[in-house]
Amino acid sequence: MEKKEITVSGLTFVYPGDEEGMPGQVVLKGLDLTIPAGEFAAVLGHNGSGKSTLAKHFNAILLPTEGDVVVCGINTKDEDRLFDIRQQVGMVFQNPDNQIVATIVEEDVAFALENLGVPPEEIRRRVDEALKAVDMYEYREHAPHQLSGGQKQRVAIAGILAMRPDFIILDEPTAMLDPQGRREVLRTVKELNRDFGTTVVLITHYMDEAVQAGRVVVIDDGRILRDGTPKEVFTQVELLKSVGLDVPQVTELVYELRKAGVDLPLDILTEDECYEALKKLLTAVS
Repeated sequence: MEKKEITVSGLTFVYPGDEEGMPGQVVLKGLDLTIPAGEFAAVLGHNGSGKSTLAKHFNAILLPTEGDVVVCGINTKDEDRLFDIRQQVGMVFQNPDNQIVATIVEEDVAFALENLGVPPEEIRRRVDEALKAVDMYEYREHAPHQLSGGQKQRVAIAGILAMRPDFIILDEPTAMLDPQGRREVLRTVKELNRDFGTTVVLITHYMDEAVQAGRVVVIDDGRILRDGTPKEVFTQVELLKSVGLDVPQVTELVYELRKAGVDLPLDILTEDECYEALKKLLTAVS
């Protein structure tokens, strides 16, 4: 039985040149990466780093120029298995309006299942389960255009969930949302990973989102710059800044305080951790 994982080996991808004979744009440069089942990984990088291009390789929207991407034992270059790959890996994009196709929420979530010929009673069960999982069941008979951006994105996620994929890839799903919508979507993503064991890959440029993942992969100029836990990655403040990335606000504060001579642990990521460390320091001083 094949492992439920995505394996990227020597992945190079070149967008072809605009005109015949023109050199192409090399976007990914020999990446090696494995996403095992059950993981919540965030992929970080500034615009143009290659993170979204990588995401599109996970379910064969793009195919490697060199190297291989293998999904649950299936090479994405195997055209005969494209349907199998896309059943294993669901994609959620930036703009939920581009993924919503029906005029009623529950009909939208059912759309792909109907196209696959899933029996009506099974469709009903899956749609209800998916909408409950993203906390949108009470809106099942609403029109999508009446929903907020965060709610629309949760409906888009429900549509993917109903397909029962092993992996969900979210390509900057909160980029077009207000802070409330971002919180809703991120809470949903974390619950899917924690409560249902869904493997999640979150492509983002928001540091506060990446902090909540179990693993952070930083891509710069088509290569993997860092790969580790949030604490391992975000303690590399100067390295991240050198490639044009921010760090979480709390990490930035601790970094500046340490530079000023305040003895704080370097691996503080959350406001609560910062509060406790400062409280301990001030108590010791007094």
